[in-house]
Amino acid sequence: MPELAEVEYYRKQWLPALNQTVTSVHLNSDKRVFRGLDCAALKQNLVHEKFIESLVHGKQLCLRFGDSHWLGVHLGMTGRMQVLQAGELPAKHDHLIIRMDSNLSLVFSDARMFGRILYSNHYLQPDWWAHRPPEILSPEYNFERVDAYFNRRTKSPVKAVLLVQEFFPGVGNWMADEILWRSRILPFRKCGKINMRERIELYKRIREVSEDAIRVIGSDWGRPPENWLFNHRWKSGGICPQTGKPLSRAKVGGRTSCWSPSWQS
Repeated sequence: MPELAEVEYYRKQWLPALNQTVTSVHLNSDKRVFRGLDCAALKQNLVHEKFIESLVHGKQLCLRFGDSHWLGVHLGMTGRMQVLQAGELPAKHDHLIIRMDSNLSLVFSDARMFGRILYSNHYLQPDWWAHRPPEILSPEYNFERVDAYFNRRTKSPVKAVLLVQEFFPGVGNWMADEILWRSRILPFRKCGKINMRERIELYKRIREVSEDAIRVIGSDWGRPPENWLFNHRWKSGGICPQTGKPLSRAKVGGRTSCWSPSWQS
């Protein structure tokens, strides 16, 4: 599932067509990614509108066309965004194709169709974009906010809490594991058992991992350095980059988690 940095990477893929005008829209209206959407309105209304802005918040994308058109994208598990050059043909799973006056085509593809396309035609922000929590790297996202939320979820495993998008927008499975590993906190620790010193450290690492992920992955899908947990967490038999000892893997809060028993407590 794409997380904050991967979504930022895909946001940038449509930027070559910024300030260009839509000439036609093609979509596979029977596909699940368009559930609940007025496909006819999307096809008709975007034509002749200029692509003016590309935004991201957590795991959600918002592309703006003209003064009143809002196109939302949830990537799901296999959603992808790309630009096709003139003469390039769409592929089997390219479900939305927006052709521009430069002959570029903006494409959303999704093989497993867990993603979703949203659309609103209004001068005001649609509900799905207007009601967003503060971004992790924004000034509004402070320690007091994180501390207060932990106090509301004292009996929940910290790993499960970090995945709640209402409070940790953009944090997914690998980011939560990386945050906890850098904080030296076990994923199944209850929030109520995490002391103030550990909470302050956790808050710092939430921001640090978000910054690092955007810098390394969000820029050009670069490979994280070997001193991150990231490269060692995916399969059984991984080794902790800090201690050189085996990592453990198990489900915590319904998600497969990875941690270092020799490093985290």
